[in-house]
Amino acid sequence: MSKLTRRVAIFAALALVASAAGAAAAVAGSDHFAYHKVRAGLPAGLPKLSVTSTDLTAHRPIPQQFWGCTSAGISPELSWSGAPAATRSYAVLMFDPDAPTGSGFWHWVAWDIPAGTTSLPTGAELPAGSVNGENDAGTIGYTGPCPPPGDGTHHYQITVIALSVATLGLDATTHPAVVGFVAGHNALAAGQLVATAEQ
Repeated sequence: MSKLTRRVAIFAALALVASAAGAAAAVAGSDHFAYHKVRAGLPAGLPKLSVTSTDLTAHRPIPQQFWGCTSAGISPELSWSGAPAATRSYAVLMFDPDAPTGSGFWHWVAWDIPAGTTSLPTGAELPAGSVNGENDAGTIGYTGPCPPPGDGTHHYQITVIALSVATLGLDATTHPAVVGFVAGHNALAAGQLVATAEQ
């Protein structure tokens, strides 16, 4: 092999390695973005709402009456406080990032909840004007946890978002990920309660 041919081969190999490294970095970056940024769904640095429940304890198991294995179950009581004065409505989302679907599982998504609302009772019927969206089970409204047996602990993220608009202008069949995206663009503050389930 001539010196010129050898030199060309070395440069080609280096270019191939650099290209592969760049591609790997791009994939890693996109994985990071997809998992952490999109799943978070909200801008960083938002003011915090306090979200509590008389039915759930943070980081503790969700009682069986709120599960959805044999029926949709009933939604837990939720209360929140600390919303900015400019709040014009709220959205409530319940998401399981641990569901073995590759993209998590949306259990509940509701929006256009009037600004004067600071709680939802157990088994809530939403206030007039609110929208109960379609969950990932294909039903409208709340569907409770039902993690697969032996799948370990699932963490159910219940997020309340204070919004700068009175309505998101979305139909009830809008996919929850899109609702979360639009809500994120209109978010003034947000808070979260995380509870668990395992069987």
